[in-house]
Amino acid sequence: MISCLRKVGVDVEEMHVSVWDNARNGWSAGPGQAAKLAAAEAQLLMQRPRDFDAVLVGYPGHFDLPAARRAARGRPIVFNPLVSLADTLVADRGRFRANSFAARALERIDRHAFRAADVVVADTEAQARFFAELAGLDDVPVCFVGAEERLFAPGWRAPEEFVALFVGKLIPLQGVDTILAAATRAPEIRFRVVGSGQLDGLLDDPPPNVEHVPWIEYEQLPHEIRQAGCSLGVFGTTGKARRVIPNKAFQAIACGAPLVTADTPAARELLTDETSALLVPAGDAAALAGAIRRLAADSDLARSIGTGGRAAYEQKASESVLGAQWREIIERLL
Repeated sequence: MISCLRKVGVDVEEMHVSVWDNARNGWSAGPGQAAKLAAAEAQLLMQRPRDFDAVLVGYPGHFDLPAARRAARGRPIVFNPLVSLADTLVADRGRFRANSFAARALERIDRHAFRAADVVVADTEAQARFFAELAGLDDVPVCFVGAEERLFAPGWRAPEEFVALFVGKLIPLQGVDTILAAATRAPEIRFRVVGSGQLDGLLDDPPPNVEHVPWIEYEQLPHEIRQAGCSLGVFGTTGKARRVIPNKAFQAIACGAPLVTADTPAARELLTDETSALLVPAGDAAALAGAIRRLAADSDLARSIGTGGRAAYEQKASESVLGAQWREIIERLL
C-alpha cells in the first residue's frame, strides 16, 4: 500500500512501533508479548504526526484504531485490515471454538474496528462482501494486495531442474496437506516448501521429494521464485481461503513465473485458467499434481502461463494501477 501510494506521488509518513520478537519467529502470544503490544499502543497514542490529509491503518491494525482516531484529530481514517480476526483465529486456524466466549469477543473487536474507520478497504470483491456483512457496512471498496516492485520484477526463466515452490506458513489456509499429497502422487517432481511450521503430522510419512526450508530472508524471495519451475498458491478449503489472493500469488506473477493455485471466486477476480495461471479445485491433490506435471513437461506452456500472469499483474495489480485506486479512495473522503 505504501509503495503504491508513493508511486503516484502521495507523501506517506509512517508511524510504527514494532511488537515482533524478530523477523524470523514473528508474533507469538503470551504475557510478555501482550505487554509489548500494550506498550506499543501507548507509544502510538502519544505520537503527533505533522500536517496530513488522512490516516491509513494497515494489516492487521484492529487494535490500532483508537490511536489512529486520536492521531487523526477529525481527519478521515482508512482501514485496510486484510482479515477478520474472528474468521482467522476461529474458522481458519481453529485457535478458538465457534460461539465460544473468545470467538464472540473477536467478532465484537472486528465490528468495532471496522465501524471506527471512515472506510474499510478489502483486498478482493469476495472479501469485501464478507466484511460488509460482518460489520453492516454499506460500501467496502477493493484494492488488490499487489507486490513490492522494488523486489518482485520480471526475470523468470525455465530452469534446468524443475522445482515446485511453495512459500508460506504451514497453516490450514495454505492447504499444505494438499501440496504434500500432490508430491506423493508426483514423486519425480521436486517440491521446495519454504515456511515456518512442522511438516511432520501433515502426512504420516512426508514424501522424500519434499525439501522443507523453515526460513529465508524476504529479499531472497524473488530469487527463489525466478529459479523455480513454478510457484504454488493456496489450496485450503476454508471460507477465508476462497476469499483471498495471497501475497505469494501476486509476487509470482509479478516475476513472470507460472502460478498454480486453487480455483476460487477470489482467484478468478485476477486470474484466468490456462492463460494467466493453472487453476485447480481446492483440496484436490490429484489435480494439483497433474497441473504441476503439465508445466514440468511443457516449457512452452510454462512460459505462456508466466507471460499471461505478468500481463494480468500489469493490468490489474501493478503499483501504478493500485496507487491510482488508493489515491481515489482517499480523495473521495477529503
